[in-house]
Amino acid sequence: MEYFYHILVMAGLYVVITTSLNLAVGFTGLPAMGHSAFFLVGAYTSALLALKAGLSPWFTLFLSGVMGWSVGWIVGILTVRLMGDFLALATFSFAVICHSIANNWSELTRGPMGLPGIPSLSFWNIEIDTSLRFLPVVVGFCIMAVVISSRIVSSPYGRILQGIREGELVVFSLGLNVLRYKRQIFAFSALCVAIAGALYAHYITFIDPSSFTPMESFVMLLMVVFGGMGSLSGSVLGAVLLVVIPEALRFTGIPGEVAAPLRQVLYGGILIGLVLYRPQGLLGTFRWK
Repeated sequence: MEYFYHILVMAGLYVVITTSLNLAVGFTGLPAMGHSAFFLVGAYTSALLALKAGLSPWFTLFLSGVMGWSVGWIVGILTVRLMGDFLALATFSFAVICHSIANNWSELTRGPMGLPGIPSLSFWNIEIDTSLRFLPVVVGFCIMAVVISSRIVSSPYGRILQGIREGELVVFSLGLNVLRYKRQIFAFSALCVAIAGALYAHYITFIDPSSFTPMESFVMLLMVVFGGMGSLSGSVLGAVLLVVIPEALRFTGIPGEVAAPLRQVLYGGILIGLVLYRPQGLLGTFRWK
């Protein structure tokens, strides 16, 4: 049962990621492909502050969100003026840079050796150190992410975001600052992904750069595209299915050294199938630009 709860926890973390990422990618039309960088920033910020400064993990969760927002805002200033493939390459390059920093700045991050002994979350002197205990925490953050994202989408602000996707020149002609809206939603998605990274760090209690490779950005993006561009329910569905389905390979008797590459083949096959037969995803309304 512990393994089953672990799968639910990981699915919940990806729900937080995909719902916020869909705001930028699906609803606003920003082809961001570097959000593994914010996952890394959140995880390392929270872990280092808890280990080196002795701060409460709950407080470091908040600080990781602030750091994610700040870095996301800076990256947004530098990249949201770009369009299409250029924006995708710029954000992916940022993910490569962040992974390289984590892998080589050994004095701070311990490089490939990773950061062990990250403190778990606790509540009323009860350590949240098992998957079953951690599950309600993740569910709570999932609910917050979905509720906040749905409120954004259904608000006038959300309609402006969708207007930017359909024709940003029209939105600009109404006197609205298109670049500011892009930066804001990009930074908000970075905040949510950073908090998910911090939760991951305090759940696993050990992190190293191998968990935050740039390829992880493709997995996050695939979950959004698979579930449906411009659909929050599709984000939830895509995250859950693409966490659960690869785990099923463990019960087929396939050796571990084969199962890991097969997982990437499975993701690639799903992406090709989507492009050919369902480019808007399972529950989506928009296509990838």
